[in-house]
Amino acid sequence: MIDDIELARALHVLFVAHWIGGVSFVTLVALPLARAASDARKGWALFESIESRFSAQVRWTIPLAGAAGLWMTWRLDMWPRFADPSFWWMDAMVLVWALFMIAVFVIEPFAHRRLEAQAARDPEGVMRRLYRVHLVLLAAASLTIVGAVAGSRGGLFP
Repeated sequence: MIDDIELARALHVLFVAHWIGGVSFVTLVALPLARAASDARKGWALFESIESRFSAQVRWTIPLAGAAGLWMTWRLDMWPRFADPSFWWMDAMVLVWALFMIAVFVIEPFAHRRLEAQAARDPEGVMRRLYRVHLVLLAAASLTIVGAVAGSRGGLFP
């Protein structure tokens, strides 16, 4: 029978896979496709359509990934790991989670209208900036995933 820790771990991985997999899709597929459109305004509309659907989904999966991670940390009493440099990936998970929470729940809602106004004037420039930001966030998330998977099994600076 599955216990609460196994369930929390499975759900945590599911939520992170959805969230970061979606970030990967937006960064490596949707934004380049939108930027390659012959009409930049149509490219922006395509990106906005994809991003708004994904954003609505990650408003659930990012908090749920955090809740599952918090549950495991609390139940397994893993708090001391945050002070141990060999568990740097735990701090990285919290940092990446916090960055995305701020991006999705604070920056995006307040900056959306301003971004739309800028895109009306310069859609190529806005998409170029968004692409760079997405690349940095995806790189940070990817490094964290590698660290977490290897580190949870004793690899990476044991």
